[in-house]
Amino acid sequence: MIVPDIETQYPLSDGVVDERNPFVQGGGTQSVRAERISSPLEAEKANSSDASTHEPGKPDNRPRHARTGRPLSFPREIAVVTVVCLAQLMTQAGVGQALAIIDVTGDSLGITNVASRSWVIAAYSLTVGTFILPAGRWGDLFGHKRMFVIGFVWFGLWSILAGLSVYVDQIFFDFCRAMQGIGPAILLPNGIAILGTLYPPSPRKDMAFAMFGSVAPGGATVGAVFASIFAQFVWWPWAYWAMAIACLMIAFVAWVVIPACPSKDDKDEMFQRLDVLGSIFGVGGLVLVNVAWNQGSTIGWTTTYTYILLIIGFVLLGIFAFIESRAAYPLIPRTILNAKLGFVLGCIACGWSTFGVWVYYSFQFLLVLRGQTPLLTSAQFVPCAISGLCAAVSTGVLMSRIRHAYIMLTALLCFTVGTILIATAPVEQTYWAQTFISMVITPWGMDMSFPAGTLILSAALPREHQGLAASLVSTVVNYSISLGLGFAGTVESNVDKDRSDMLKGFRAALYMGIGLASLGVAVAALFTVMTRQRRATEKR
Repeated sequence: MIVPDIETQYPLSDGVVDERNPFVQGGGTQSVRAERISSPLEAEKANSSDASTHEPGKPDNRPRHARTGRPLSFPREIAVVTVVCLAQLMTQAGVGQALAIIDVTGDSLGITNVASRSWVIAAYSLTVGTFILPAGRWGDLFGHKRMFVIGFVWFGLWSILAGLSVYVDQIFFDFCRAMQGIGPAILLPNGIAILGTLYPPSPRKDMAFAMFGSVAPGGATVGAVFASIFAQFVWWPWAYWAMAIACLMIAFVAWVVIPACPSKDDKDEMFQRLDVLGSIFGVGGLVLVNVAWNQGSTIGWTTTYTYILLIIGFVLLGIFAFIESRAAYPLIPRTILNAKLGFVLGCIACGWSTFGVWVYYSFQFLLVLRGQTPLLTSAQFVPCAISGLCAAVSTGVLMSRIRHAYIMLTALLCFTVGTILIATAPVEQTYWAQTFISMVITPWGMDMSFPAGTLILSAALPREHQGLAASLVSTVVNYSISLGLGFAGTVESNVDKDRSDMLKGFRAALYMGIGLASLGVAVAALFTVMTRQRRATEKR
């Protein structure tokens, strides 16, 4: 199905374009009526009165509460949204817990090469980013609830093994971190898909997506604080074992409270629908390109196999593009490829790669150069959680009032300013000067760009591709974090080759982040100007 241009078909009376999704939940029929629906109860009434939501003779893939006529109660609605938001919180907690105790873990495992310690973060973000696209397809085929629960169970099991790596070595730990990241890769697209099918287009849906994004800074802070407590007062492996206990408990709650999401019944076409070849070449290409960039910063680009990995990665991505152009069920349907998609993903890639650089080198700046303890450093990141919540609530309100291009532009400006502040902060300066302000500003970039990007794509896709909408945004977010670390690590290792001036190396890496954020500002500004010019032409 070719999605019509929402901006041109649904202008408001004052000339401002309503960018909310004009599609009813079931099957993609157009209806202005959907704009007045604000809760699952009203959504059920709308769906039950629209015969197009289910065609006779075909499998009914609506959630059970829509098929049976029993809408969710308000307490259960809150429970579902909370559990889905916990997926985002635990994903970012996986980043925060590793960052806060990265030096403790490195010393325990004998990681003498300081640059290679970034793999603790990069390996996790790499698999989160690369496996999200196929994981969204798995949810479309096997049921989003089922995959959501499996994601938490997988996350928990590999968290246990990550803690047990204290008895092995660095290689096993990095491998466990990579495998651990597959859990969030399953959770994120299927969690957002659950929200996408629970709500029709409305301010209530905007707020639900904003809440999902708002817990990201809080999740990183929670993970960092608890990991620091375990590392300082107990034993660092307990940070991962506690994560495992939490994941398994949430998996049980999710199984109880989330409505059933039926899977596809056409098993004969399962191999085609899974797009197995596309998934293999796509994931393989993304992994190799990312590994090459992150290894290049560790062992140097003079090592031959670094270039070989990079070349093979690009070759695999070329094969992936060829396969997708001829696939019956491509991971990314060709009909959704347009300028708006490029704008959204381009801005998110620039912003979140900057975030990866900002959060890693902010921790290193505070831990190494200022000589703080992990717990004190984690406590100094608490303003991120508070500021992120304010940003999410504000974004949820603004989404239905101003154009998304302005929200994206503001988000990229926040990424840029926040990184400039930490990059230029003197080592001996008090925390309450530039560092604190950076902690307040940067989360606005995260919590404005994520819900805006997710809602734009969710609005443009029908119900059966809600997992894909979530996959695209989450893939770019997490893959960009890992790739941005590779870029910044390469800059740092070349500026401070003998590790004699760590401040100079850290700042060079942060300047790389500033460059990425500035590129995002330019892309967002260009798109905003082009959009205004196009609308002015249409009015004439």
